[in-house]
Amino acid sequence: MPTRDTTNLQDHVKIKDGVAKIDAEGVYYRDLNAILRTLNGDGIKKVELINVYGQRYIGTDLEGNIEIDIHGTPGNDLGAFMKGAYVTVYGNAQDGCGNTMDDGKIVIHGHAGDIVGHSMRGGSIFIRDDAGYRVGIHMKEYLEKKPIIVVGGTAQDFLGEYMAGGVLVVLGLNLNNGAKHEARFVGTGMHGGQIYIRGEIENVAKNVEVLNLDESDRHVLQNIVGEFCQYFKFDVDKIMADKFSKLIPVSHRPYGKLYAK
Repeated sequence: MPTRDTTNLQDHVKIKDGVAKIDAEGVYYRDLNAILRTLNGDGIKKVELINVYGQRYIGTDLEGNIEIDIHGTPGNDLGAFMKGAYVTVYGNAQDGCGNTMDDGKIVIHGHAGDIVGHSMRGGSIFIRDDAGYRVGIHMKEYLEKKPIIVVGGTAQDFLGEYMAGGVLVVLGLNLNNGAKHEARFVGTGMHGGQIYIRGEIENVAKNVEVLNLDESDRHVLQNIVGEFCQYFKFDVDKIMADKFSKLIPVSHRPYGKLYAK
């Protein structure tokens, strides 16, 4: 992790034609995020970050439609509390991506770590490859906001744990023919939202019901998977031709609606 050195921070930032380019090598994470907030406040609409190496909280609490391209590996809590930015990661992301995210979009051209979308209540996250444990934990809906997470590969245990709203999609594009999703305890404590799984999955929680898709589900998936394919150059028709299952909660928790809508 870079050590704190506030000297000559301006040397790391170049602005041309409304695009800010930042060389993050050796820049402490607090200083990097302070630069981003300043640029956002100054009306810059596009930021390119290079040499990112573990800096945390990139994009945290940013508002508006600023675009941030990240080349490298951002640290934990990428896009936490984000309120509208559009972040693209050309590499992997670590834990806590989209933590309590309120709006905006995160597109990851690689893998993501644990607790993606923790308490997320708006916006969308698209992950090309695998994701870690507890993806979508405490994910919820709020008023008109309906968060979306799409995992192109597979996810680990406790997928959708305590999920209270939103849509989780796991496509299993990297599974061999006939291979099953191995995540255990899927939907544990789930009391809202939907999980869509392409392929076979067995280890679901007792409070989850596994259903076939209806026409409404296919319409929802067509749009979500179509957007995923635009980012990562997959064939949406080929993906949609395969079998999907829909997981919904059967829990009758009396306080469930306090966490959703």
